[in-house]
Amino acid sequence: MPMKWYYPIGQWEYMLVTAFVTAYLLYVIRVVSAARRLGVFTGVIVTKFLLRAVYFGLIGVALLGPSFGEEQKEVRTTGRDVYAVVDLSHSMNATDLAPSRLARARFEIGRLLDRFPADRVGLIVFTTEAFVQCPLTYDQNALRVFLNTLRPGLASGGGTNTAAALRLALEKHTDSLNTTLRNTSKVIVLVTDGEDFGEDSRSVAREIAESGIRLFTLGIGSEEGGRIPQGRSYKRLASGEPVVTRLAREPLQRLSRAADGQYFEITPTRNEMNRLLYQLSRVEGQLRDARTLDVSANKYYYFLLAALVLMALDVLVAVNTIQF
Repeated sequence: MPMKWYYPIGQWEYMLVTAFVTAYLLYVIRVVSAARRLGVFTGVIVTKFLLRAVYFGLIGVALLGPSFGEEQKEVRTTGRDVYAVVDLSHSMNATDLAPSRLARARFEIGRLLDRFPADRVGLIVFTTEAFVQCPLTYDQNALRVFLNTLRPGLASGGGTNTAAALRLALEKHTDSLNTTLRNTSKVIVLVTDGEDFGEDSRSVAREIAESGIRLFTLGIGSEEGGRIPQGRSYKRLASGEPVVTRLAREPLQRLSRAADGQYFEITPTRNEMNRLLYQLSRVEGQLRDARTLDVSANKYYYFLLAALVLMALDVLVAVNTIQF
């Protein structure tokens, strides 16, 4: 089998080797000529030069990564199915998180995609109704396009029905198309400010827990609250007072406990997205594919070992010469 190189040999490598060999030969000729004029025995000198030329060459070969022979290597692919469920109610336009809660949610979901490129991720959006914006996919570029289009008003209704969104995610995770992946490798990430006008969110959360699917809730906003932009002003109550929307932490925590899941939050002073990503990484992925490939084996260590032996011999020749 022909030799292969981990680092390809190009024109510059050939030029450097040629220049080194030429300079080294000229140096050897000069030293041997000087030794003859002085009447010094040149056998040991020539031997040492040859040894050094060989082990320098072997080190160079080792650095290039010589590969020959075939080895069989098993490549295993594991992954999870993750649905990001994003609140698109008008309260997600609040600016207590700059530039807005929804803009921050899009950014953090993008971090999730960067962290888990081998997982299938889908996108569900909701207000009073819920629908699948992007089904589970490996195509992160397509998913990012859908993610960047998210805005309040994309889904009908201005309220928040978390129960409808969670039920849709549960149905999509357990339908017949996804039965090849066990439920313990499926995750729902709910991103919302917690203002929930649905009535049966916790009952759906208990169904999610019973199915074995993991639920992570990500609360986004602040306890102090923020106003909701509307045109050049802010959304107002009938009394004329600006609407102030606050992060509803306790309902989301209760929802997480009902689903045997975990709650995280992003506020102006706290960002627990890294903790969420860590917990998501701990969800055991399921084997999707296993293949055995024939790969070339890098045998650099043979050449490196030979070079070390010759270097030791070079040292011994020098010691013997001094004793002589």
